Amino acid sequence: MARVVLLRGVNVGGHKTFRPSILARELSDYDVVNIGAAGTFVIRKPVSQKTLRSELIRKLPFDAELIICDGNDFAKLVSTDPFAGEASGPDIVRFVSVLSKSKHSSPSMPLRLPSEGDWLLKIIAAEREFLFGVHRRQMKAIGYLNQIDKIFGVPATTRNWNTINAIARVLKREEC
Repeated sequence: MARVVLLRGVNVGGHKTFRPSILARELSDYDVVNIGAAGTFVIRKPVSQKTLRSELIRKLPFDAELIICDGNDFAKLVSTDPFAGEASGPDIVRFVSVLSKSKHSSPSMPLRLPSEGDWLLKIIAAEREFLFGVHRRQMKAIGYLNQIDKIFGVPATTRNWNTINAIARVLKREEC
């Protein structure tokens, strides 16, 4: 079974910087595909979460929060259109935030931030550990993305919908 690894808070603003392509090469025994610079990897060779986590921790040059998911969960994400009916365009970014643990309860959806006036970030749906949302392409929206951890009570990491689609394409190639 393929796995998806998301590192949290790396290569952002000069903080916890590293070269993901080098890490992927160092983990070549697990048939790792690096996606982008934010610490997103598809692990195509079957490996336990425990083994994978210890290998990543050993190879990374700093302590990092890791979220490891089943690849099938990501394939399912793109099989539906969670953004149907939502605003789109060059000023709107679609994203998925992945919680480190599933939450049994969550705020009512959609969740708009700020709650008064025009929204900058909107979480439109939650499915297990996945939150689907949109935000305006404005610097203030980043501050609202940082509030997701507090609102849901567990660490989360966020990826653009384009990255989620890239993960799904790699997983699809892995099936062939």
